Amino acid sequence: MSEAKKKIALSGVVAGETAICTVGKEGVGLTYRGYTIEDLAAHATYEETAWLVLHGELPTSAELGGFLEKLIALRELPPVLRQALELLPATTHPMDVLRTGCSVLGTLEPEGTARDGRAVALRLLATFPGMLLSWHHFTHSGRRIETATNEPGVAAHFLHLLHGRSPSLEHARAMDGSLILYTEHEFNASTFACRVVAGTGSDFYSAVGAGIGALRGPLHGGANEAAMAVIEKYSTAGEAEAGMMDALARKEVVMGFGHPVYRSSDPRSAIVKEWSKKLSASAAEPQLYAVSERIEAVMKREKNLFPNLDFFSASAFHYLGVPTPMFTPIFVFSRIAGWAAHILEQRVNRRLIRPTAEYTGPATRAFVPIDQRG
Repeated sequence: MSEAKKKIALSGVVAGETAICTVGKEGVGLTYRGYTIEDLAAHATYEETAWLVLHGELPTSAELGGFLEKLIALRELPPVLRQALELLPATTHPMDVLRTGCSVLGTLEPEGTARDGRAVALRLLATFPGMLLSWHHFTHSGRRIETATNEPGVAAHFLHLLHGRSPSLEHARAMDGSLILYTEHEFNASTFACRVVAGTGSDFYSAVGAGIGALRGPLHGGANEAAMAVIEKYSTAGEAEAGMMDALARKEVVMGFGHPVYRSSDPRSAIVKEWSKKLSASAAEPQLYAVSERIEAVMKREKNLFPNLDFFSASAFHYLGVPTPMFTPIFVFSRIAGWAAHILEQRVNRRLIRPTAEYTGPATRAFVPIDQRG
């Protein structure tokens, strides 16, 4: 893409200021509030990371304990919200379920003087897994589940609702690590959509709904689902090699590689790749990791492209027993913390986001009456 076209697409154009995150900066890669993604993924929990993004500092033990207690207490869905979700067909895309759930909750518990934006953010953080899984189990098996668990974190809570039991420590930690990696990523498409809506003075639910809509697109959040579709085509690394060479010869686009900001590597990829490798050791389909690794090697050798976060997330999520259509909703469970931080920051800025466009239509022309049009 030429530099002129990149600017028209807003690629690399500074569109605002933020104190929340750095992406692709020389020598630092990805940081949340100054902490590297490597340190956070190795030492923090998702809830610590969410608190950091929302409040600017890592929580104390007391703050984290109170935060976890509050989230656990907020997990139960209102009966009317449950009823609304049960009306959705089983064929509904899970992202549409979350978008609908967000909107319905916004009518039942509107933002106002008694419920500020931060309170709305916590409620959505607590209820998104329950929205998705209550709909999923009801529409796919006719079973109504309890959406409140005592699992200490969002990761274990989601896996418990999905599988009907507490996850192993390894599975809970792997999901928790994935949530940390997806928490925040500066002015990506969905976050920017949230900020545009927030900049108009609209309510919190509307801004989050815009983020969900943007994330639903396959060029943004759906890349991990597309990556899984490629990976599961092959039974061996050798098959993957031959299949990828054929796909590249046909000039097919392989999702999960390259990034509009990172130039040589995505710092999140190595972390989730290691989780995929660990999970594969005890999985029923260990070859998925070997297939993924071979696809990575082919793409590097033939196209000099590196995997982004979405590529190895696909096999990691699969090993955790997550259905492929739920991969992008996991992105929502995590990114709601980042979206919330950006919405709150945009409200402080109190500025309408209104870029201009380069006009490419016809020159000014005279109006032709309808009886004179050919």
